[in-house]
Amino acid sequence: MSWWAAVVERQWKDNAVSAAAPVWSVDPRTGKPREEVALEATPEEVDQAVRAAWATRGTLADLSVRAVFLRAAADLLDASAEHVVEAADAETALGPVRLASELARTTAQLRAFAEAVEEGSFLDIRIDHADASRTPPWPDLRRVKIPLGVVAVYSASNFPLAFSVPGGDTASALAAGCPVVVKAHPDHPATSELCVSLLRRAAAQAGLPEDVVVLVHGFTAGVELVRHPLVSAAGFTGSVRGGRALFDAAAARPVPIPFHGELGSLNPVVVTAAAAEERGDQIGAALGASMTMGVGQFCTKPGFVLAPAGEAGDALLKALTAAVSDTDAGVMLDHRMRDAFVAGVTERAALPGVEAPVTPGAGGEHTVSGGFLTVPAALLTEEGAYDLLLEECFGPVTVVARYADDSEIGAVLSRLPGNLTATLQLSSAEAEGEGSGTQLLAELTQLAGRVLVDGWPTGVAVAPAQHHGGPYPATTSTSTSVGATAVERWLRPVTYQSTPQALLPPELRDDNPLGLPRRVNGILG
Repeated sequence: MSWWAAVVERQWKDNAVSAAAPVWSVDPRTGKPREEVALEATPEEVDQAVRAAWATRGTLADLSVRAVFLRAAADLLDASAEHVVEAADAETALGPVRLASELARTTAQLRAFAEAVEEGSFLDIRIDHADASRTPPWPDLRRVKIPLGVVAVYSASNFPLAFSVPGGDTASALAAGCPVVVKAHPDHPATSELCVSLLRRAAAQAGLPEDVVVLVHGFTAGVELVRHPLVSAAGFTGSVRGGRALFDAAAARPVPIPFHGELGSLNPVVVTAAAAEERGDQIGAALGASMTMGVGQFCTKPGFVLAPAGEAGDALLKALTAAVSDTDAGVMLDHRMRDAFVAGVTERAALPGVEAPVTPGAGGEHTVSGGFLTVPAALLTEEGAYDLLLEECFGPVTVVARYADDSEIGAVLSRLPGNLTATLQLSSAEAEGEGSGTQLLAELTQLAGRVLVDGWPTGVAVAPAQHHGGPYPATTSTSTSVGATAVERWLRPVTYQSTPQALLPPELRDDNPLGLPRRVNGILG
């Protein structure tokens, strides 16, 4: 029996013989429970939640109502900002400043999707009129994208707002016209309850049933959601282990469903020798700020750096040492993550040839201190024990691999897994096309969904051209979870052939009553 099957069987047995377990809000600064928030959902309650959401799916058909709903949700979250930030800080220790910024991002995202719904190009409407002159003749064909159905959303630990109940998966699914059942993350259940109450109130204000958004808690709920026959797709942000288990469960259903999972990312950085020579101190200082931001708990944290051996690389490490040493110890999202971080860096630091100029690890009973490890890049060019250094370690640590020449850069890059981001630090001459910058950029493009030059990946702008995804294990699909095109995950195309005008959806009628952008006979208008 597989690990996942054994866990599922145990959960079913536990649920059958005992009452639903309480869900507690815990203070990560002390590790102590704060309050009992809810009860874990039983399989029967998950079924009720999904069916309640499923019953509302037709109410989201009107595009204008969807837009009103999304804006109302943003307005209510902004109006409750003080309470939302207070609740999130109490459960995550991320701090009011960071959380206020995250809330602003979350509400801006909701409004951006409202604009996308009103603009309508996400429907990708295409109309080809009948043409008997073609060989073979064309019938009248009209194509539009329609909602998949109920979407299961699995909240993230490290973004209690932007990637959780009111976050991008929820917002994009609602924009697509799909009701949502959110599985709350156990690290912030009270924040989740507060946010879902605001979303449901916004639905009522827009004239929609509140059950277009439903919240459930508990491990069993997560398992049951992905297996429920009325769930049509799922969005997940979390660990490789948990995400892969749910992905496999989604694929193993009698009717498999799309599973859009963000699982893990190393986010490699390549610093050329010329860049280190030109501005190694600046690169080292900026790297230190990026890798320790949010106690290293960003999914885009630069966790692996290829830097040159020699004096230029030494200067970079000196600046990185100073930057990391000046960073205070911090509280991670929960004590389980703290313990995993301490164990992870200890195991990595114990490898022969690995050094710790600034030792990462426990900073106190409830905190961790940031640091970084160094290793000769030559040790990473072949499979073996050092592969551990090519795996994400969640928390404020990065691994700096010192390369002797460009061949070692290529050899190491060829062994890296898929990533959300990859970064290239160039000299000013290389940025103008001199040297190996073009080749390195091409190599990094194969590894990631977003490639940066002379920047840092911590920070994901909510913009139409954004792509937040990447080759496995960064994500399980080619889609993005940030930006306007995130809505495409929850849609499927349908073509109507030779269908009378009176029977067509409004989006496809000749008079275009909704005024939507369409491509007619190949011409966009």
